[in-house]
Amino acid sequence: MTRVFSGIQPTGHLTLGNYLGAMRRWAEVDQHRADSLFCVVDLHALTVDHDPARLRRLSRQTTTLLLAAGLDPEVCTLFLQSHVDEHTRLSYLLECVATDGEMRRMIQYKEKAAKQRERGGGLRLSLLTYPVLMAADILAYGADEVPVGEDQTQHVELARDVAVRFNQRYGHTFVVPRTTLPPVAARVMNLQDPTRKMGKSDESGAGVVYLLDEPDVVRKKVLRAVTDSGREVVYDREARPGLANLLDILAACTGGSPESLAAGYDSYGALKKDTAEAVVEVLRPVRDRHRELCADPAYAEGVLRDGAEKARALARPTVDTAYRAIGLVPPVTEPR
Repeated sequence: MTRVFSGIQPTGHLTLGNYLGAMRRWAEVDQHRADSLFCVVDLHALTVDHDPARLRRLSRQTTTLLLAAGLDPEVCTLFLQSHVDEHTRLSYLLECVATDGEMRRMIQYKEKAAKQRERGGGLRLSLLTYPVLMAADILAYGADEVPVGEDQTQHVELARDVAVRFNQRYGHTFVVPRTTLPPVAARVMNLQDPTRKMGKSDESGAGVVYLLDEPDVVRKKVLRAVTDSGREVVYDREARPGLANLLDILAACTGGSPESLAAGYDSYGALKKDTAEAVVEVLRPVRDRHRELCADPAYAEGVLRDGAEKARALARPTVDTAYRAIGLVPPVTEPR
């Protein structure tokens, strides 16, 4: 059976972009067609300045929202990255295979490093090396497929390169994974700046729809979305990014295609109104289920405990094999 792995960082409140671009597909498609593992990658959140209490809170909230979105622990494996030591065990081995040049070519490293420098802060070494940890996340489980957004494809390519290099040098150890992209709304853009992704860590929330926003807040944000000059409603990502973003969102919420939906509108106002209502409705069951789960926190804690146990059992044989392959002496165990 095909094995799927994907993860999400608890660096901010989850957004409509997270849901339409990844979470919904994980719940509706991936967990049912494959042996699927979904990870809250909390170690990745340590690469920049953070508040420890907020990180713990967001890690739990992210877990609850993934369950609210439809992940079923009876069908898939859901866990926290930091609960499975094999991630960090394997990461160091892969650092010994990856190169400095590969790390510094990572687009996200360049973008995040530039932001840190603008703020006058130092760069943590982990910001440079975290793509290797991401490769370890994937390779530890022998994942065949990694469903990600377009902005993460470079990291999966690194995982592929490192896996091939390790296999060639030390013997076949890792499955070489491939990227899978969702067909529509793979990258939902900021409503106030449609040239930027709708991100969790956006400092101004005006252009970001959060999964836990109240319906009236969602409507207000969508109705205030930036559009483009002209009056004709057409789908053109390059020339009309604001309209294209709204049409992508509406298509993802209703199941239509952006091009065909555009033909049904003769004004921006009508498109915004319908998009706002479609977003409210698609998020309603998620918010309702989240409220129920918050009333029983022990359930999510049990899911994480059981998920980590399953993940550990899956990852350990591969990581132990990698340790032997690279030349490390296995630990001596006491005879029973």
